[in-house]
Amino acid sequence: MKHIRNFCIIAHIDHGKSTLADRLLDFTGSVTEREKKEQLLDNMDLERERGITIKSHAIQMEYIYKGETYILNLIDTPGHVDFSYEVSRSIAACEGALLVVDAAQSIQAQTISNLYLALENDLEIIPVLNKVDLPSANPEEVTDDIVDLLGCNAEDVIPASAKTGIGIEEILSAIIEKIPAPKGVEDEPLQALIFDSVYNPFRGVETYFRVINGEIHKGQKIKFLATGKTYFADEVGTLKLIQHPKKVIKTGDVGYLITGIKDAREVKVGDTITDAANPTKNMIEGFENVKPMVFAGIYPVDTEDYEELRGAMEKLQLNDASLVFAPESSAALGFGFRCGFLGMLHLEIIQERLEREFDMTVITTVPNVSYHAYTKKDPDEQIIVNNPSDLPDPSSLDRVEEPFIKASIITKSDFVGPVMSLCIEKRGIITNQTYLTPERVELSFDMPLAEIVFDFYDRLKTVSKGYASFDYSPIGMRASKLVKVDVLINGNSVDALSALIHSDNAYDIGKKMCEKLKELIPRQQFDIPIQAAIGAKIISRETVKALRKDVTAKCYGGDISRKRKLLEKQKKGKKRMRQVGNVEIPQQAFMAVLKLND
Repeated sequence: MKHIRNFCIIAHIDHGKSTLADRLLDFTGSVTEREKKEQLLDNMDLERERGITIKSHAIQMEYIYKGETYILNLIDTPGHVDFSYEVSRSIAACEGALLVVDAAQSIQAQTISNLYLALENDLEIIPVLNKVDLPSANPEEVTDDIVDLLGCNAEDVIPASAKTGIGIEEILSAIIEKIPAPKGVEDEPLQALIFDSVYNPFRGVETYFRVINGEIHKGQKIKFLATGKTYFADEVGTLKLIQHPKKVIKTGDVGYLITGIKDAREVKVGDTITDAANPTKNMIEGFENVKPMVFAGIYPVDTEDYEELRGAMEKLQLNDASLVFAPESSAALGFGFRCGFLGMLHLEIIQERLEREFDMTVITTVPNVSYHAYTKKDPDEQIIVNNPSDLPDPSSLDRVEEPFIKASIITKSDFVGPVMSLCIEKRGIITNQTYLTPERVELSFDMPLAEIVFDFYDRLKTVSKGYASFDYSPIGMRASKLVKVDVLINGNSVDALSALIHSDNAYDIGKKMCEKLKELIPRQQFDIPIQAAIGAKIISRETVKALRKDVTAKCYGGDISRKRKLLEKQKKGKKRMRQVGNVEIPQQAFMAVLKLND
């Protein structure tokens, strides 16, 4: 056990985490020349295109240091804020962390939030200054920032370049020297932490775990504590680039487990694995069921594809247990699903994967968050509102609560004004402002989650010229004055476009929605009124004018009453047409509501 080191790499997006992992694999000889490729651990097409890590990966390396062989387990973590729960479980499986900071960009919001997660779990932090070979690098200044943040000495910071391989040897020796070996008791009952799972279509769910106490044998009967289900360990082994089956995984080591489970929902990240015959008394702390934060409706473009879409969603759920969906129907779009996501990036990725992997073209409705409504009849009974149409009648409402988040934004001091005004416009309340250096400021806000679901991230990048970095964590529900804004097209309410909005912004948003839809809805043979309404009160109206034939073209001269007669006849026809007319709403109209400020 004293030769095992478990560590993870924490960094903000794009600070060179995946590239550093590649260099470590090269240097320890874990990858042959033939298997080498850039971002080796990011194996999904989407990850490679966007340059982000969506699923975390674990890999084992062997390294000879001072004549002794050490086993190094790298437990990779996704960097994006939507996947922070997965990051927290990966960190709980480690004893140390490499804190990677880009020498050109310095410390960003997620560097700090992931660092706090690591410090809460008492990890040994090894600071690494990456990209020192860049012409724009500023190593002395950034080293000072790291020293201020961690309280370490300047010589503890390892200058490195994952691209060229500078400093990799120093990083490996620091991992072995500084990170403590795992502590655990070999003869106690089995206790192992699940930190990830992946779905293999041929073998079922592969569970990645770290043994805390005891050991796990091939063929052993095991139990998952959170779900209470028992299985047989058909195969256990360690994770190199390919899986290496073994007879036993001992205390402190990291491995994979195959039990033939076909449903990814049965394997929960953060759960404890134990022996079925001799279970452990204490579950590993920190387990929680992942709660979706953002909800949206996903509908097939052609209603006949509903069953195909269901099949695609079920297959996706096998791969991604944090996707939640339930069937629903809409008057405007027919049958579809109400889906819960961890955040906007998660929603984008699911939509993209549906299109790529399953050839499904889908319509996504306006994303919204989950509210709690309370009625006057029973003020203690909580009604969960995932869809604006679930909101009880306004006359019987006592109050509505919405989820709030604590947002931390790090930006250059030149952009404090624009960032503050953006956050205040989004109903944010500033709670703290700290100057990390004379140039860089950390701003903390309490904000409603619903406000950042739309276009907040894009606008933040715009007002700060791309310099601001953003991170958030939920802080619970608070009462708010919310109203439901309906959109009526040709007098019919379109449920897919209705939204719950704070009453102060309702008029502006209603007006913008109508203007946007006026541009997007094609002209028909009759006038189409587009209205925004709160309850029975119309707050805004735009009209898409009719295409009209020039019926008076044949009248040259003569009495005015002849022209008027023809125009009146046309007017009656248009009116009758409007009563029976049906308006097709194009796909981009549903998405345009998200970008009202463009």
